[in-house]
Amino acid sequence: MKNRLRAAATSLLPILAVTLLVRLAFLYDYVRQNPHHALGVIPFMFESGDIAVSLAQGHGFSSPFRIPTGPTAWMTPVYPLLLAGIFRLFGTYTFRAYLAAALFNVSCVTLTCVPLYYAARRVGGRALAASATWLWAIFPNAILLTFESMWEACLSALVGAAILWATLAISGSRRLRDWCAYGLLWGFALMTNPVLASLLPLLAGWLAWRDWRERRPRPLRESLARPALAIAVAALCCVPWTIRNYRAFHHFVPWSSVLGLQLWLGNNPQAHPVWLARLHPINDMAERAAYVRMGEIPYMKQKFGLAIRYMLTHPRREFVLTFRRFLAVWSGGTPYPVRDFFANHSLWFRYVLLFNLLAALAAAVAIVLLLRRGSEFAFPLAVFPLIFPWAYYLTLVEPRYRFPIDPVVMLLAAITLLTLFRRNKLSS
Repeated sequence: MKNRLRAAATSLLPILAVTLLVRLAFLYDYVRQNPHHALGVIPFMFESGDIAVSLAQGHGFSSPFRIPTGPTAWMTPVYPLLLAGIFRLFGTYTFRAYLAAALFNVSCVTLTCVPLYYAARRVGGRALAASATWLWAIFPNAILLTFESMWEACLSALVGAAILWATLAISGSRRLRDWCAYGLLWGFALMTNPVLASLLPLLAGWLAWRDWRERRPRPLRESLARPALAIAVAALCCVPWTIRNYRAFHHFVPWSSVLGLQLWLGNNPQAHPVWLARLHPINDMAERAAYVRMGEIPYMKQKFGLAIRYMLTHPRREFVLTFRRFLAVWSGGTPYPVRDFFANHSLWFRYVLLFNLLAALAAAVAIVLLLRRGSEFAFPLAVFPLIFPWAYYLTLVEPRYRFPIDPVVMLLAAITLLTLFRRNKLSS
């Protein structure tokens, strides 16, 4: 009986079922507590929803601020196109569209269990696979974001986990079709969340180095060829979008145009470690008028220049802002975790805060453990939490921004938990 229970607890299917049911229960409770007409409108009144509405109404990829402003490259096309399809099927700004979008998010987060489980099993066996996936099942961010955020975060988490799994699985493969498929996955990832591009050269480099180490003394160029093919395929996937952007703006925009604004919003005299939506064109009429008057690309270039100038001339304040954003990334959204833990008496808030902080600490410990053991998986696991968040340390922080790497954070946290459990078991 004990062995049967252990087998069930470490199998993927029960974890998938629990992950799905928990999220459906939270979604049901959220829907029950909020007016349906509000749910059909408010979650979509942001750039992703506005672009999707423009697409659904036949006006093209444009107008991220609820008013006609012309073509945009505000974000990459995958999620707005998916959301536009939902609007076409279920109506624009309807409760049915909200339910469809939320259920899509639930599906993505639930399916993330699959690549996470198999990636973890490759790293450390079935016990690690089950531990990492159970952590994902109860991870509060992976519950809340399914029904609160109509952005690409849930899809990005699925893609991020799939990238890790595919990277570990393709290592050592000699088949060109495998590398082409790997490149296609990366192409989809870049068109979903371009910040994932920060991981591509590092993971491709690790694959080349690992192949070269195992096949020495063959020339390094032979080991570089297949990762280079994958990068080329990924780049080709971006070509249609880049051509569209060049025709619309007469500028080279391979992914999205919004970096300049993001950098300026996080680095200006009014900037605050907590993202308060100040000065954003979707809320600020003066900034929106400047965006319309100048055009998207000149506006972004101006903001980028202002941000860089401010960062260079205010190093002390930049250090404080960056440090506070670092804390916000790993605490789940607050740059003042200790103060807010004692100031906010909500048990749920404290659970979310503690879960995020402990998971971050456990992930850091796991990286050290993997390095000390000389694990071949130390590098590909470590680059996710060490490299990806820098885009947000320097700009803005919201809980959904870290979500693409959270499956890997759960895997790393599970490594630490299993290590502690086994040590305690041995000592007893």
